[in-house]
Amino acid sequence: MNLAANLRPKNFTEFVGQEHLAGEQAILRRIIKSQAPFSLILWGPPGSGKTTLAYIIANEINADFHAMSAVETGKADLLRIIDIAKENQKKNVKTILFIDEIHRWSKSQQDALLPHVENGILNLIGATTENPSFEVISALLSRSKVLVLKALDFEQLEIILDRAIKDKNNGLGKLKKKIATQAKELLIRLSGGDARIMLNALEIAASSFRAEKITAEIIKEVFQTKSAGLYDKKADEHYNIISAFIKSMRGSDVDAALYYLMRMLENGEDPKFIARRMIIFACEDIGMADRGALIQADEAFEAVNKIGMPEAQLILSYVVIYLSKAPKSRAVPNAISKAKEAVYEFPNEPVPLHLRNAPTKLMKKIGYAKDYTWGDKYVGPRGELPFLPKKLIGRKFYEK
Repeated sequence: MNLAANLRPKNFTEFVGQEHLAGEQAILRRIIKSQAPFSLILWGPPGSGKTTLAYIIANEINADFHAMSAVETGKADLLRIIDIAKENQKKNVKTILFIDEIHRWSKSQQDALLPHVENGILNLIGATTENPSFEVISALLSRSKVLVLKALDFEQLEIILDRAIKDKNNGLGKLKKKIATQAKELLIRLSGGDARIMLNALEIAASSFRAEKITAEIIKEVFQTKSAGLYDKKADEHYNIISAFIKSMRGSDVDAALYYLMRMLENGEDPKFIARRMIIFACEDIGMADRGALIQADEAFEAVNKIGMPEAQLILSYVVIYLSKAPKSRAVPNAISKAKEAVYEFPNEPVPLHLRNAPTKLMKKIGYAKDYTWGDKYVGPRGELPFLPKKLIGRKFYEK
């Protein structure tokens, strides 16, 4: 039995969540009513309903539906479906090609798809967990409507879970299982907004354990992990969490910074990656407000490199607390920005003669290094001569 597949909604009435897309007056309903050709990219977290929505759309417009996984299929499979789509077009039948994980298709594979989307032979529905701006070719992206799905919330997952427990035809109703409130809450929380994970875990709990009531202990046994969080070191959530980590330290919220630190470490993030980001943070966000911050962050990297996990979490936590509580200053990056602007505004200003090196007699004769002193009592140009080029005299880049 595949509980998640059996319970897949067949229409919008059965579908749970994504009201902003699938609600009565939302965009998907309007697209279907218009009967106009369309191509869609559904971008959202795992288990949020992307595949289900593709099936529902195909069903609503009576289209010939073909599903492909970008991981398992390639150009040959695409050409076969295109031949079918051409025959369908002669019969005035729409063809929908659903490509799961479209971000895993290469540029050449996506290029092969493009002309057939462009001439309307088939309607594309691509599903991706990755930002399509980076993973889908621009030509295909410009011919598609990108719809963003949200992770399912607790109440929505609870509706799906209750339906699975009670449904006698497609769910677990015939098993007459009950689930404790604490177990239900734990199952939903550990699912991380992914309905598929939740239903798969529920199916194991119901079929592999003889107890009439599913308990929290059974759910823990099924997951066999302290954390079921969504975290892929190459995916969007990786960048979301490191961003939240940095912003929490910047906002001096020690508790939030520690939470995101532990979330990264518990999901296998490289501690040296975190330590490197802390070095950058010490310069960028603390800078001259606490000159010891860079020393602390740099020493943390060295210590993490020597010690390794799991003890490295002590070092990282120590420095996270230090950096979070330290006074903040953006003086360094602000100075960089202003200096860079001046470089673009005055890219080729001549260096003042008194600052130039004078290794030859000729250079000395024409004024190179003239009036520049480097002695025990004074270093710099005499007579209030400037360090900056003439057109930049008086410019201030660094401000405390």
